[in-house]
Amino acid sequence: MTFNPDADISGHKTRRPGRTAAVAGGGIGLLALIALVAGPLLGIDLSGLVGGGTQGGESSSEESTVLACESGEDANTQDDCRMAGAQLMLDEYWTKHVEGYTPPQLYVFHGQTSTQCGTASNSVGPFYCPPEQGVYIDPDFFQIMREQFDASAGNFAQLYIVGHEWGHHIQNIIGTMDAYPNNGSGPDSNSVRTELQADCYAGAWLADAAEQTDPEGRPYLETPTEAQREDALNAAFTVGDDHIQEQSGFNNPESWTHGSSDQRQGWFASGYANGLDSCDTFAVSADQLG
Repeated sequence: MTFNPDADISGHKTRRPGRTAAVAGGGIGLLALIALVAGPLLGIDLSGLVGGGTQGGESSSEESTVLACESGEDANTQDDCRMAGAQLMLDEYWTKHVEGYTPPQLYVFHGQTSTQCGTASNSVGPFYCPPEQGVYIDPDFFQIMREQFDASAGNFAQLYIVGHEWGHHIQNIIGTMDAYPNNGSGPDSNSVRTELQADCYAGAWLADAAEQTDPEGRPYLETPTEAQREDALNAAFTVGDDHIQEQSGFNNPESWTHGSSDQRQGWFASGYANGLDSCDTFAVSADQLG
């Protein structure tokens, strides 16, 4: 259990998108690197999500719907509502820390759906699409993490993953993405620094999350246990470039786009222990990245 069962999480409307054909774009995801180094491992071609996708027309077969999530109990028992509860908390948190904060739209889907950044699917994992300021998450992906990558992927780890994608939205709206554009891969690349900063942002939020309360003053979350913190660190380890590459029998730091397992754990832990002020990954040397 992570959420306080009595907490009111009804304050946001999270959308479940309909299914459409793929369109062009380029998303920034916690696990977009799987498309590059683990596609063969999963037995599918994921290249459409990375570096643009394929231009195509839209042909909607389903209308989008709105999730109805009311309580922390809903969040504890339903993956979709856990994402909705995280959305509510993240928007409240970042409203306090970013002047003029505008929230992203969270899309919770199952199977696949199209975005301006290409096709979102549970095999690719959660990702942020900058042109539309949208976060896309298929909760079924957490089972893939457990089965394919040996992750625990419990409730607290899932909140870390959502918090990471929100971190990309913050980078988009405050100008970080424009200031530090993609300059290729490698352990000192802007891509790696961008991902590690999003990890740090997620840690900073989760450290404060237990203090956030609903309109009646009830905490949204129960106080995290050590086991739950380890669950989040396990997720950060699982999505390290080196760990994912090693599942396919190689490790090439010059191809890294997200950072090593040690780096990802370290920057999440830095945010958790030291807050947002510790998250400027662009101000440190390559050695200091971890």
